Amino acid sequence: MLKIGVMVSGGGTNLQAILDNIASGSLPGCRVVTVVSSKDHVFALERAKINEIPSSVISRKSFDTLEAYDEALLSHMRSYDVELVVLAGFLSLIGEKFITAYKNAIINVHPSLIPSFCGKGYYGLIPHKKALEYGVKVTGATVHFVELEYDSGPIILQKAVEVLIGDTPETLQKRVMERAEWVLLPEAIRLYSQGKLKINGRNVDIL
Repeated sequence: MLKIGVMVSGGGTNLQAILDNIASGSLPGCRVVTVVSSKDHVFALERAKINEIPSSVISRKSFDTLEAYDEALLSHMRSYDVELVVLAGFLSLIGEKFITAYKNAIINVHPSLIPSFCGKGYYGLIPHKKALEYGVKVTGATVHFVELEYDSGPIILQKAVEVLIGDTPETLQKRVMERAEWVLLPEAIRLYSQGKLKINGRNVDIL
C-alpha cells in the first residue's frame, strides 16, 4: 500500500480528483493517509474530514525559520509513514531538508505547460492570466517532481488544453483543471505507485 500525504492551500479539487480515483479503483494500492494545509478554514480540510482522513494545518507563518517549518512538515509526514508527498495546489515553499528527505518522492501539479508561465509568483489564476495576455493558443498542466526551485523538477506528464476565444482567467482555469490537472495528477500517482517512473537526469522515462 502506497501511503500518500497530500499538501493543500485551498479548495482541494485536485485532492478530490485523487480521492475519486482511489474510490473508483483506478489507483489500486494507494491511500491518502494525511492532508496538510498551509491555511486554516480551507475547503480541502473539509474534504479530508468527509473522507475521514487525518488533517493538520501547518502554516509557514507559525515558524521563525524555513528550517523549523520544514522540520514540522517532515515530522508530521513521518508520523504517518508517508511514502509519496503530493502538492495539490500547495502554495508555500518547501525547504531543502524536506526535499532531500523525500528526494524523487514529491510531485506537484502546475497549471501551465512548463517552462511557460511558471516559477515564483505563478500560482492560482496568474498562469492563466499570463497565458491569455501572451496570446497563446494552447496552455495546459504539468505534473513534475519537486526540486528546490519553484516548478523546476523533472517533468512526469503534460497535457495541452486549447485556449478559446472569449476565455477569461477563470474559464481557462476551470478547463485546465477539468481536462488536464484532474487527469494527470492521479495518472502520475498511479505510475509512481507501480514503479513505472525512472528519472534520467531531466528526463522521466515511463516504463
